[in-house]
Amino acid sequence: MELWLIFSLLTVLCWGTYGIALHGGAVGMQDPANGRYKAFLIVGLMYFLVAVLAPAATLLANGQSLNVFSYPKGALAWASVAGILGAIGAFGVLLAFGAKGNPAVVMSIVFAGAPVINAIVSLLMHPPKSAIHPMFFVGILCAAVGGCLVTFFKPGAPPPKKGGSPAPIEQKAH
Repeated sequence: MELWLIFSLLTVLCWGTYGIALHGGAVGMQDPANGRYKAFLIVGLMYFLVAVLAPAATLLANGQSLNVFSYPKGALAWASVAGILGAIGAFGVLLAFGAKGNPAVVMSIVFAGAPVINAIVSLLMHPPKSAIHPMFFVGILCAAVGGCLVTFFKPGAPPPKKGGSPAPIEQKAH
């Protein structure tokens, strides 16, 4: 298996479980008003460890500069926008959970909708030199329909167990 595919599958695994872990952290805080924000604070700290310290160590090990202001200005701007968009998107997931969004549905909408947006923006930024194959549009339609199907036909909660543990604390939207 090629290395790029292994890394891609790692990303699928991590992002596919992100919403579950974020919801678990938010509910586990046992603070309906602020639990989701506490969980997101921890997410931010972990982002710092993984997204700041790991690349910094790698760059230093490769003899590269950590002076971000010496990096090409255009690249610095694009990377900054990427960080802002990623953080806003992650916060949006958190707010969707807080507004009583079912984690499975929220993440399905995100992961069905994001490739559609990516394809459209990429086409606008880098118009193809030749005609677009019709199956490309079929793929976009399938992604959009898939997100709708998951939303409309989400599974219901399992029936409560007799004598089992209490239901998890639901967070109220504010």
